[in-house]
Amino acid sequence: MLTEKPKYILTARPINSMMELSYVKRGGNMFSYEVLNSLNDLEMLVYNYVLEHKEEIKYMTIRELAEGVHVSTSTIVRFCKKLGCEGYSEFKVKFKMYLKEEKKKQPETDLNEIRNFFETFRTTQYQESMEAVAGELKKAEHLIFLGIGTSGILGKYGARYFSNLGKYSQYIEDPYYPIVGDMGKTAVIALSVSGETEQVIMMAGRFKEHKCRLISITNKGASTLGKMSDHNLNYYVSERMVEDEYNITTQVPVVFLLESLGKRLS
Repeated sequence: MLTEKPKYILTARPINSMMELSYVKRGGNMFSYEVLNSLNDLEMLVYNYVLEHKEEIKYMTIRELAEGVHVSTSTIVRFCKKLGCEGYSEFKVKFKMYLKEEKKKQPETDLNEIRNFFETFRTTQYQESMEAVAGELKKAEHLIFLGIGTSGILGKYGARYFSNLGKYSQYIEDPYYPIVGDMGKTAVIALSVSGETEQVIMMAGRFKEHKCRLISITNKGASTLGKMSDHNLNYYVSERMVEDEYNITTQVPVVFLLESLGKRLS
């Protein structure tokens, strides 16, 4: 006998309120790509601070959070509303539930985030960004890849991949590499997870001064590198650090973006 599919997700723990019921029904995703894309620069500062101080946020008043981020309390309220909360109190409740859900599904987090990235990649808005970047690369006579550490390894891969496709490309890791004259026919692809890597920002700035078109691939658009770029592609996954020093954030989206751009040129 066929039965109607339940409207709500069944959980092993009791649901204590209508707020929690609504949260579970939506899958507990507070920070979707659409939400993050709607945040302005000040609200993105709040988002970054919240993720960097997950445990402290539980006990902070709205004024303490505003002082910690150096923004007004009205900015905090706007941030909360964009996350679907009526105010800061509701945000704190939902954020606690979000952290509980994240701990439960930790082993699957990377896979879920990669799935979310691919879903975002299919959207019209993202495809338009890809076409705009591909147009810049087609016009360029020369491509230069920048990156440090893991991003540097991917920069080398990108330079070889595009060279295999017949586009003259090179990778530069020396922040003091000499740049001479007008390079208006060159496009620079800068890779950085945080978008705040000092050496990459310095190199990218020097190339921009010589009229290169700057394209960046970063985890978040609201970064120094993202803001100074002519075009920025971002992927929004959780950053993972080992011993607060070694970045092990998944780079699957970066490889996919590089290969997708390359195929648009062939």
